[in-house]
Amino acid sequence: MKKEIYITDYNCVTPLGFNVDSNWNALLEGQSGVALHKIIDNQEAFYTSMIDSDELNEEFNRFFAQHTTDFTRLEKMLLLSLQPLVEKHTVSESTAFIFSTTKGNISLLKNQPELPEGVYLSKLAEKIAYFFGFKTKPIIVSNACVSGVMAMSVAKNMIQAGKYKDAFVIAGDELSEFVISGFNSFQAIGSGPCKPYDKNRNGINIGEAAAAAYITSMSTGNEKFRFKVLGDSAVNDANHISGPSRTGDGLYASITNAMTEAKVSPEQIDFISAHGTATLYNDEMEAIAFNRMDLQNIPLNSMKGYYGHCLGASGLLESIISMESALHGTLLPSKNFEETGVTQPLNIIKENKTADIKYILKTASGFGGCNAAVVLEKC
Repeated sequence: MKKEIYITDYNCVTPLGFNVDSNWNALLEGQSGVALHKIIDNQEAFYTSMIDSDELNEEFNRFFAQHTTDFTRLEKMLLLSLQPLVEKHTVSESTAFIFSTTKGNISLLKNQPELPEGVYLSKLAEKIAYFFGFKTKPIIVSNACVSGVMAMSVAKNMIQAGKYKDAFVIAGDELSEFVISGFNSFQAIGSGPCKPYDKNRNGINIGEAAAAAYITSMSTGNEKFRFKVLGDSAVNDANHISGPSRTGDGLYASITNAMTEAKVSPEQIDFISAHGTATLYNDEMEAIAFNRMDLQNIPLNSMKGYYGHCLGASGLLESIISMESALHGTLLPSKNFEETGVTQPLNIIKENKTADIKYILKTASGFGGCNAAVVLEKC
């Protein structure tokens, strides 16, 4: 019999706040971090979700005043997200450090004739792990936009395999000229705040965030909360370097595998936290996959209207918000959604709703045909 794996603690740093409570309260009020920001000097402003740098530095100084010049902007976000968890849980010789990101310190490349050491993901992970005294070698998960969901899966599977006793999973990405320019070259960035699944959607908003979770098999029952990681899967359908499968094959397979392992049927799922980027083909692909799984009637939202697409942080951040929804018995609306713009029916949440949420399905999809899914159970 496999070990039961639990998420018993988490935290996040976003444009809506520097802890989970402030984020949840902002979301209840319908607040969004998406606004116009000047990211590239010689181009117009883009709708993005960006953490205020002055507020970030002020918060960082509260906890790490003696290190104000030692860390990049992204590193400060990561340290702030992980710090309260490390304070409460022991880091031992059998504790894993798992880091999810897509671009890491990509901003260090600007105006540099040579590659700075900090731009390597391994060096970034080692720096954060060393600061908090982790004793095991960091594990890096960098698989496009499914990274955050996959990092939770890696923690679950490695603990079940007996490689580690527990794990700290941390995820983060920051806004950068590199990322904005890349998505803009695909003509994928929306002209306004993004509208996942909406008829008038026209592209994504890029966001930034950091998130952290503590995952363990040693649940005592005395935790403030517990969520069991019941099932997970990641499948690559190898459809295209950037375009999602038109038939949703990879996402369908990921969901099938995760729900099969979890021993949960479609009608038992209480809520779906979907990827929902607000691009034409991603949203349509998801709608097809959910219908193939007979999940079209399950309440569903995308958090991209609140946070933008936070890349390697999105999967973990959105999982945390999903668990908060279950704890508070409240379904959050898919922000900016008005009229269905996909060909298959979906039960998209339009307003705050009270609900009993036990089983959560979290999905993610990304460039290169990668897809991931995880099933969580509130204990």
